[in-house]
Amino acid sequence: MFFHPMDFLIIIALGLAMWAQSKVQGNFRQWASVQAASRMTGAQAARYILDQEGLSQVKVEFSKNGTLSDHYDPSAKTVRLSDQVYQGTSISSLAVAAHEVGHAIQDSTNYSMLVLRHRLFPLANIGSQFAPFLFLGGFLLGLTNLIGIGIALFAGAVLFQVATLPVEIDASRRAKNKLLEFGMINNNEEKGIGKVLNAAALTYVASTLMAVLQLIKFIMIFRNRR
Repeated sequence: MFFHPMDFLIIIALGLAMWAQSKVQGNFRQWASVQAASRMTGAQAARYILDQEGLSQVKVEFSKNGTLSDHYDPSAKTVRLSDQVYQGTSISSLAVAAHEVGHAIQDSTNYSMLVLRHRLFPLANIGSQFAPFLFLGGFLLGLTNLIGIGIALFAGAVLFQVATLPVEIDASRRAKNKLLEFGMINNNEEKGIGKVLNAAALTYVASTLMAVLQLIKFIMIFRNRR
């Protein structure tokens, strides 16, 4: 009943997402064993870049949520780094720490796509929670309008993911540039930084593609039912 030819593309996108996630973990592990010549920890690198960018008010804290739980909290103006990144002196540690600082820099400059992403978050949150129930209710009860409402809410969640993609890519670009600009990595280490950051970006590409394909599938089903 719920099978649709678009499912083949979604399965391919899902496979790509799983491969990308394994690529992230693999690249992180590989370059986590390579010490940066600067011997700076991720926390030190984050603090240095923030201070150089005039963001001394942004805090750098240890995150207790486990491996690769690193993130920037805009409400608390805090960069939170996992144990391996916070204390690590590897290429991976510097790459991830600088990436999160990239988000803090975006926040301080009101980077347009980050602003859009923040504005879309409430809609995306509602869409991700209620759209599946509206889809299911619409199909079971034969209520096409209910499916349409579900699609509208799901579209908000997809738009949030689409906006996230350039935000993440831009943060990685800023990360690499700042690490080079402030001499925290040399030209030989740039390759490792790029591999860690590019693998992470690929996960966002795959998840965005999957979400867009799912939205197209639901729209096609909606049109056919009407």
